[in-house]
Amino acid sequence: MYLAPLNYDRFFKKVFSNLDIARRFLEDFLDIKIEKLEFIPNKYSVTNDAQTVEFDFYCKTANERFIIEMQQWYKHDIVQRFYVYHALGAALQLENMPKKIIPLPEGKTKKIKDYGELMPTITIIWMVHDTLNFTDDYISYVLTPEYITTFLQDSEQWTNENCPMILEKRKEMNNLLINTKKNVDFLKRNKLIYAFQKNVVKNGKLSKYYNWFEFAQKTLDKVADRFAYDKYRKDKIFCEMIRRLKIGLEEDDSIEYIKNYEEYQEGVERYNRGIERKQRENHEKELSEAKAREEKAKAREEEERRQKEEAKAKEAEERRQKEEAKAREKEDKQKLAKKMLKYGETIEDIIKETGLPDNEIKQLK
Repeated sequence: MYLAPLNYDRFFKKVFSNLDIARRFLEDFLDIKIEKLEFIPNKYSVTNDAQTVEFDFYCKTANERFIIEMQQWYKHDIVQRFYVYHALGAALQLENMPKKIIPLPEGKTKKIKDYGELMPTITIIWMVHDTLNFTDDYISYVLTPEYITTFLQDSEQWTNENCPMILEKRKEMNNLLINTKKNVDFLKRNKLIYAFQKNVVKNGKLSKYYNWFEFAQKTLDKVADRFAYDKYRKDKIFCEMIRRLKIGLEEDDSIEYIKNYEEYQEGVERYNRGIERKQRENHEKELSEAKAREEKAKAREEEERRQKEEAKAKEAEERRQKEEAKAREKEDKQKLAKKMLKYGETIEDIIKETGLPDNEIKQLK
């Protein structure tokens, strides 16, 4: 092992305790320019039950706050967990939020928190192993109007025939997104980003952030050849990272820390595999039960369909029989009418006897 693994919490915090390194990573990953970066305390008491929350890295600029979390383990609750972290990026600003003075009647005033000073939070979850079943380098979530999501998911609209309507809808969507009334665009400036180290390295895109994840992967794989890191030594930021990781590895308890960390990781993975296996079994059970319900419902529908068809056929048969009986009755009446005509009976008598109309009797002559 040549360098301590950057992905391990202790060494990640050691490296990112340097603001120049942190600023460069944020600039490369987010493709932005940061003039000044400032550390924020990363450990907070939240509620009596939750006790404390501790971010791996927490900082701010004049206009934004950044959270970076290094996620080494597989966790089944990873989405909800980091949504809470991301939300805390806003909630924790309440402690030091500036106040504004509101005038009241009779010359009185009242101080209230000025929520207009709330800064957007960008949270980056650096996923070491897990990809959440995505193949892209990262996935970024922002708050947008639900109308847009509904429009994109309505497959019936996405046809060539609807092209003019789609273009018109797109204009409506764009108007929603560019609306800045009362700082409503603040919502989309908050971002929750999952960055997938495995995907970045595998995809190998020529991006500013690629070297960060490739470098991290090499330290994770414990690449011992110092020459494997020569390409990074051309960059002073990476030189400082190499220096810090070498010092970190040389600390007295580092080897023991790495060993314990990896043993813990293996234990967590075993536990999570058990959770996933249980979830898979439950899922398969639910699928089996759903299939049984579906088959039962299908059988019930088939039986109902059969009964309806039988009732329909019976009704048709009864109608046919009635029509045939009616036709036979009419035929008999016509035969009787012919006989009565043959024997010189009057039309009036024939009508009384058969019930046939006058014109029909006359046609039988």
